[in-house]
Amino acid sequence: MKKYPVTEMHWVVTRLLIDLMKLGMEEDCSQNKGYRRATDNMAIEKKKKVWVVGHKNPDTDSICAAIAYANLKNQSDEGRYEAKRAGELNEETKYVLKTFGVKSPGLITDVGAQVKDIEIRKTPGVSGKISLKRAWETMKKLEVVTLPVTNQFGKLEGIIVTKDIATSYMDVFDNHVLSQARTQYKNIAATLDGTIIVGNEHAYFVRGKVVVATSNPEYMADYIEDDDMVILGDREEAQKQAIESNASCLIIGGGIEVGEDVRTLAEKHDCIIITTPFDTFSVARLINQSMPIKQFMTQKNIITFGIEDYVDEVRETMSKIRHRDFPILNENGNYAGMVSRRNLMNMQKKQVILVDHNEKAQAVDGIDEAEILEIIDHHRLGSLETVSPVYFRNQPLGCTSTIIYQMYQEKSVDVPKQIAGLLLSAIISDTLMFRSPTCTPLDKSVAEALAVIAEVDIETYAKNMFQAGSNFSGKTTEEIFYQDFKIFHTDDCDFGVAQISAMSREELDKVAEQIRPFMVQVLAEKKIDMVYVMLTDILEESSKIIFDGENAGKILGAAFRKEERSEGILLEGIVSRKKQFIPTLMNEMAERQ
Repeated sequence: MKKYPVTEMHWVVTRLLIDLMKLGMEEDCSQNKGYRRATDNMAIEKKKKVWVVGHKNPDTDSICAAIAYANLKNQSDEGRYEAKRAGELNEETKYVLKTFGVKSPGLITDVGAQVKDIEIRKTPGVSGKISLKRAWETMKKLEVVTLPVTNQFGKLEGIIVTKDIATSYMDVFDNHVLSQARTQYKNIAATLDGTIIVGNEHAYFVRGKVVVATSNPEYMADYIEDDDMVILGDREEAQKQAIESNASCLIIGGGIEVGEDVRTLAEKHDCIIITTPFDTFSVARLINQSMPIKQFMTQKNIITFGIEDYVDEVRETMSKIRHRDFPILNENGNYAGMVSRRNLMNMQKKQVILVDHNEKAQAVDGIDEAEILEIIDHHRLGSLETVSPVYFRNQPLGCTSTIIYQMYQEKSVDVPKQIAGLLLSAIISDTLMFRSPTCTPLDKSVAEALAVIAEVDIETYAKNMFQAGSNFSGKTTEEIFYQDFKIFHTDDCDFGVAQISAMSREELDKVAEQIRPFMVQVLAEKKIDMVYVMLTDILEESSKIIFDGENAGKILGAAFRKEERSEGILLEGIVSRKKQFIPTLMNEMAERQ
């Protein structure tokens, strides 16, 4: 009689190819449905925080106005508003906050949309031990094409996609793949809707190959090796022969009852027996689906994003990597959810209110990606643009905080003592205790009213505040320079202006020696054409201007009708950057065009 070779399941290839075609069709359908369900998988905070923030390199007004306005808005909106700062506090502002017992606002450096602003799809993580079949069923149930694989601690171990499951079908010709994958017997039984009637379901198939016993029992010993898994039918003689050939597992199809003699023999040889209602063909077709997904999942070079990552960076990466879904990791590095390109279309922009500025160059980074709700300011109209109309309040006053006080009055909201102290400090700072030409009678009358509420003497408090602000000891040149620095634009020129105030010219002269060599670095780092530093003597009501950049000195001298001097130009009576220095300088620049 002719010996028949082991088929090794070659005869199911046609059926597998049909399954693959079906799998690809279902993948596309599943993907579309999964995206439609994305908003159902993660709860969105009903009331998102609105940040109230001043300009970069914040001064006392921008910080105090943000705190005071957030407090006013929260009187009617259940704490939805939160003051923030766009840079480090200067010494003057630190003194103010400490004096009135107010905590510094949290720092933000970018208001661009982040991953946490996206409706992340909360696909649950699965264990790497589950079978391919269970993974596929989970994908269909959740209507997704990607599953994250996590451990018991929530750490991402890999991802598996429908393509990986298709790959497992193509590897069917390797009849050792089940043992190489360390497939658990209970997975095999579950995949085949079977029952383990002999042996330990928690054990693993770790050695041997999978064979289909198609020849006569007398020839089985020729091709069944130690530890093989044998798929066979209801012939008791063949079952016994497989056990005696040291098979590690028998899979008996047709749903038949296994004889007691076979069970006893299997127990003696430590052989697992699984019975299944499927016929031999179906068993051979389905058995590879019992392998654990860790055998086929992607484990290395997985592209992930952090919950704090910015959408611009995410979008750029997605454009280069043609994956459908990307895992998201939280602050602790644990798996948090999945994101796709379509999710980026549904992101919620950060909502902000800007105080004490309306220039794009002075605004916190990422302002183009944020939704601006309001602008409260006292400067000239700048370069900010908004997608939709916003509440914009701009008044020609000496201080934004004066406007904020007006709004408290208009809304009939009492000004608390702490808030009064902050608003008063801002007015004193911006108007140089009413010496600045920007100061209006309203600024002064508001300051006097606030001083009563805050229970402070204006003159004494102002002196202490300015002294704290002009204490430069222990500060780096960079910290001193950037404590109040702004960038301005004309059609042909970008320039920056820093203002440093002190109670005496001697203090300012010492600072000037530190600042001069640093200005060259500022030109390069900020990519501007010219830089000016106003060294303002509060008591003498004058400013010495030092500068760098091509034609900076010529433009300054011509603007203020002064002789150009390399060591700087002293401008008597010039203390306001906003009202005196910038307009005069920009007029001169305009005439030179």
